[in-house]
Amino acid sequence: MALAFLRWIFRLLTLLVVSHSVCVIFYYTADTHSSREAMPDTLQRLRCAKLGRKFSVITSVKRLNMESFTEELVDFLKCPQKPNTTEQELNRMKLQFCCNATGSIFLTKRNTAINQTIPYETDTKHTYRMNAAIHNMLPEDFPWSGRRLGRCAVVGSGGILKNSSCGREIDSADFVIRFNLASINDSDVGLKTDLVTINPSQIQREYKDLEKKLNPLVKRVSVYGNTSLIMPAFAYTFCTGLSIKTLKALHPIRPQQPVVFFSPYYLQTLDHFWKGRGLKSIRLSTGFMLISTALELCENVHVYGFWPFDTDLQDNLVPYHYYDLRRPSKSMHKMPEEFVRLLQLHSQGALTLHLQPCSSDAS
Repeated sequence: MALAFLRWIFRLLTLLVVSHSVCVIFYYTADTHSSREAMPDTLQRLRCAKLGRKFSVITSVKRLNMESFTEELVDFLKCPQKPNTTEQELNRMKLQFCCNATGSIFLTKRNTAINQTIPYETDTKHTYRMNAAIHNMLPEDFPWSGRRLGRCAVVGSGGILKNSSCGREIDSADFVIRFNLASINDSDVGLKTDLVTINPSQIQREYKDLEKKLNPLVKRVSVYGNTSLIMPAFAYTFCTGLSIKTLKALHPIRPQQPVVFFSPYYLQTLDHFWKGRGLKSIRLSTGFMLISTALELCENVHVYGFWPFDTDLQDNLVPYHYYDLRRPSKSMHKMPEEFVRLLQLHSQGALTLHLQPCSSDAS
C-alpha cells in the first residue's frame, strides 16, 4: 500500500512538472514572437528620438563630419514629422514680441508718415526723409491685415529643387513666398506666388536703364500675377535709389502689383533677435528673414530649396541655384549656419524642412 501511494505521488509530480513546462514553453514562445515583431518599431522610435534630440541642439556646421551628418539626416527625414503646436506658438510669440512682422514688415501709409526720418538697417550715419511722392505710392496696409495665414511655403533657390517634383505640393499652400525674381515652373517649384523679393543688385546688374528699357522688367514681374514685390530699399544707401527707381517705373504700369519696401526697423530687430541666439552673420539672408516672418504669420511653415552644400543627400553634385550657377557672397551671409537653425526648428516641430524629392501624387 505504501509502495502504491509512493507511485501515485511520483506520477502526480511528473504530471505537474510536464504541465508546468508546457505552460512555460507556450508562454515563452508567444512572448518571443510578439517581441520580435515589436523590436524594429521600437528601435526605430528610439533612433528617431535620438536624432531629434541631436539635431534640436545643433548650432554650427564647423565641426560636422559631413558624411556622417548627411547619413544621419537621411535617417531622420524618414522619421514621422508632426507639427508641434506648442513650439509653433512659442516661436510666434517670441517673434511677434521682438519684431512684429504683423504690423511692421514693410512700410505702409499707416505705419509711415510724410517727412518721417527712415533709418538704414546697416548704416547709422545716414537716414532718408520720406517725401510725399514716395509716400503716395506706399500700400495702404498689409494684404493679410487682421488674419493669420494658413499653410505657407517658403521657396528658396537651392539646386536640390531641380527634378524635385515639388511643384504641385508648393502650389497647394495658402501663401507662397519666393526670392530674387526666381524662375517658376509647374513641375519642380510651382507657379503660385504671393510675395517675391527683388534684390536691388538685380536691378543694377540686369535692368540698368529702366527709363528707356522698362519692358524686360515688366515682362519678368508679370509672370507672378498680382503678387507684391518686396525690396530692401533701406538696407544700404545704394539700395534706395535703385528701389525707388523700380517703384516709380512699375507703379504707373502695374498698380495691381505693388512694389513694397522692407521696414528697416523690422529688419534691425530681426537681426538682433537672431544674433542674440548665436547667429553672427554680417546680415541675415533674405530667405532666412522671410522664414522668420512666416513663423510669425503662418499656421504651418514648409520650407523648400534651402540647402547650402555642394552635394545633395545622395552625394550628387547640385548647383547652388536651381536656375543659374551664381553663388552668394560668403563674407555677407552664413548660409550653412542658417541651415542648422532651420534644422533645429524642424526637429522641434516648429516648421517642416523639405530636402528630398516630393511625392509625384502630392496635392
